[in-house]
Amino acid sequence: MLGFLLLGAIAASSTNAVDIVRPNIVWVVVEDMSAHFGCYGEKAISTPNLDQMATKGTRFSNAFVTGPICSISRSAMITGMYQTSIGAQHHRSGRGSIKINLPKGIVPVPALFQQAGYHTSNCAFPQIGKGKTDYNFEFNPKIYDGNDWSTRKNNQPFFTQVQIHGGKYREGKNWNDLVLKELGKPTDPNSPLLKIPPYYPNDTVIRNDWAAYLDTIRLTDKLLGQLIERLKNEKVLDNTLIFFWTDHGISHARGKQFLYEEGIHVPLVVHGPKIASNKVRDDLVEHIDIAASSLAFAGIPVPQYMQGRNIFAVDYKPREFAFSARDRADETVEHIRSVRSENFKYIRNYLNERPHLQPNGYKDGKQILIRMKELFEQGKLDPIQSQIYATKRPKEELYDLRNDPWEIKNLASDQKYATELERHRKALADWEVATNDMGRVPETEAQYDSDMAEYLGPKKGASKNAILIKNIEQMKQWAKEGK
Repeated sequence: MLGFLLLGAIAASSTNAVDIVRPNIVWVVVEDMSAHFGCYGEKAISTPNLDQMATKGTRFSNAFVTGPICSISRSAMITGMYQTSIGAQHHRSGRGSIKINLPKGIVPVPALFQQAGYHTSNCAFPQIGKGKTDYNFEFNPKIYDGNDWSTRKNNQPFFTQVQIHGGKYREGKNWNDLVLKELGKPTDPNSPLLKIPPYYPNDTVIRNDWAAYLDTIRLTDKLLGQLIERLKNEKVLDNTLIFFWTDHGISHARGKQFLYEEGIHVPLVVHGPKIASNKVRDDLVEHIDIAASSLAFAGIPVPQYMQGRNIFAVDYKPREFAFSARDRADETVEHIRSVRSENFKYIRNYLNERPHLQPNGYKDGKQILIRMKELFEQGKLDPIQSQIYATKRPKEELYDLRNDPWEIKNLASDQKYATELERHRKALADWEVATNDMGRVPETEAQYDSDMAEYLGPKKGASKNAILIKNIEQMKQWAKEGK
């Protein structure tokens, strides 16, 4: 590690002449959004800016996050490590009196760029301000030199994260006004081009929400265009690598918080110098690969501990599997792992005695979940749509993604797929050991109570606190029962 730090110090003292040729690195990180863009096949809306970026760059068709919730995804993103390997696998953990620290020697990516002489920033776009971090570990905020790259020195290369609210925009009070102002008119929820996945009911509330979600994509695409225009006007676009992706999938019943494709499959488009144009790559990549790839493009040695790979390296070997993990989300205790190969998805439900949709204050308050529960209780959901209301889950799930892209038919008990089941089961077991998956050991009650103390408080309001307290008690009761 010392040798690497010395290399960083040498790079930091380099001359402006050297700085000029080093590319700028821009990470565009969007919240709560799946790959529903034109270049990924979406027909109901137009996304010209990302589509053009894909035409001029490289689009990855099989990119996955290692965790389907913002804080765990971002903790992995900023270290190039699986969140399960650094103790950051529980959502919004370490926020109470008991803190979480990175394992010795692991350094956040911005600090590595900083050591190499880059200006580092984290922007809330389009209004310039402090960008979202949401890391589950303690870090020095000085790893960012500011909230915008405009404060860099003359000819100094920059590394910046541009944070866009994405799918969260529709949660704002003034969402409808924002749509009219920025997009002219909303997407028609009754458009025949608007397709709802078969595991959701073709219901008015669901369609309205999906249309609003598509409008967040339209707005995100417009903001991406503004960002590219700014880089162009500043005459730095030609020497800037742009990575565009989302922190996880759409915030819906089977999306955010779950390991189905809707939760972990994300868009990833890369544009800039030395990036092949109009290229589509189908190999499996993980979002932690962005860290290693970015460092390599900047000429910064990729630390040996980093689990992400340089997906643009000459000697790059594609992954056979992509791994993802889901652990506690807010008050809801969970332990799920998945392995995604080219054609199959394997999911291991370690707490399978619990309901599929465990109580969760955040998700249960969403109108789409409220509506789906109403329809379920009225007997208006078909068997496929009712699956998420199962009181227990199978220990294992296996899906043939070629013939079942919606992950509806579980093949784990089908002897025809016994070989694939064993192959994926072994891959997961090997990965858990090789990466030191810390989720194998349950979170301590002290850590859980410390974090829950941060969730409860007067700002939440009495009704929300009551729901959280009830859910916390349920989690502890199930734990006592060995569920």
